[in-house]
Amino acid sequence: MNLLLQSSQSNLQAQIAVTGSKSETNRLLLLQALFPNITLANTSNSDDSEVMQKALKGNEEIVDIHHAGTAMRFLTAYFAVNEGREVVLTGSQRMTERPIKVLVEALQQLGAQISYENEVGYPPIRIKGQKITTSKVNIPANVSSQYISALLLVAPKLENGIEITLGGEITSIPYIKMTLALLNDLDVKTSFEGNVITVYPKQEVESKVMTVESDWSSASYFFSLAAVADNAAISLTSYNETSLQGDSALVEIYKQMGIDTHFDGNKMTLVKQSNFKPETVNFELNNTPDIAQTIVVTCLGLGIGCHLTGLHTLKIKETDRLEALRIELTKLGANISVTNDSLTLVASNNINHNVTIATYNDHRMAMAFAPLALKVPIIIENAEVVSKSYPDFWSDLKSLGIEISEK
Repeated sequence: MNLLLQSSQSNLQAQIAVTGSKSETNRLLLLQALFPNITLANTSNSDDSEVMQKALKGNEEIVDIHHAGTAMRFLTAYFAVNEGREVVLTGSQRMTERPIKVLVEALQQLGAQISYENEVGYPPIRIKGQKITTSKVNIPANVSSQYISALLLVAPKLENGIEITLGGEITSIPYIKMTLALLNDLDVKTSFEGNVITVYPKQEVESKVMTVESDWSSASYFFSLAAVADNAAISLTSYNETSLQGDSALVEIYKQMGIDTHFDGNKMTLVKQSNFKPETVNFELNNTPDIAQTIVVTCLGLGIGCHLTGLHTLKIKETDRLEALRIELTKLGANISVTNDSLTLVASNNINHNVTIATYNDHRMAMAFAPLALKVPIIIENAEVVSKSYPDFWSDLKSLGIEISEK
């Protein structure tokens, strides 16, 4: 499904309820599988979370998680410690190109039995669940924080807990801290000192209802829309001013791009600054790489330049996001250059009309480019890909007055 987006709106006003965080939901689904007396509320309705839930509840030998990278990492650890269970964990063609070796080797250090069905280092993988008694493990911390979170999530159920020594610069620390905070909410004892994380064993937890905060990554597209619009007051629920999610850094980042954020209980309102004068911005996104696509498209819409760094993890996402951004922004007339871990956009006020944006089976490519509809008509290819994280995105966009039609 290709969608044509266009708008004559210059003043965006709406109240939107955003679905629960995919990141929090998938962590809590795994914890619920380990501790069934946990009850979850406001969970994400994303494809990724549905795939995660199905895999945890099923008993098939072949577990296919499609495009869900988080599910691949978390389930690798879950099945490795699920004593007596044997599965083959696989996914889409792109998933078989996304490395898993760092996590597999860490689990093997602990005594897990995991082997590769095809190419070494990549899914599909065969996992024979074992009782794990070894507790000390070393893992590179500069590849993906999800590898670390996967180990942390299963740690309470290990006989001796876990002590993880992190090597190199730590990527996406907020996501690691989110995982630890969720464990702490269940009264699991943890510590994170220097480059060592410890999780102590806890075989049972008290019954508890855990409510998932709405997704900050999904909120990023509304920050972008508000910034690109002439005027905006967009209210979003349900968000916490002191959030566990790393992408809550949006509040400070978008302040530099003309957006003031106001909190009232769990409602967050994005207001365009009336006297905002756009200037070139520089952001280090090592802790928040998932919002890089949104930011660079916002800058194009504002006619400003940007230099973004700390993006090395983008090359192993749903697609090579840096190369995808270079290709698609160039089609729009942008002057953009990328390296292995950075992106530079030159300021320009020209945006080509009616360009068709390829999405590369990547939900964030589809949503990140949508705000440009406030400037020029734009076509989004395979727009249904947004269901991976935000199935209601296009209907929520319509509520802001964006005209959307099939092309």
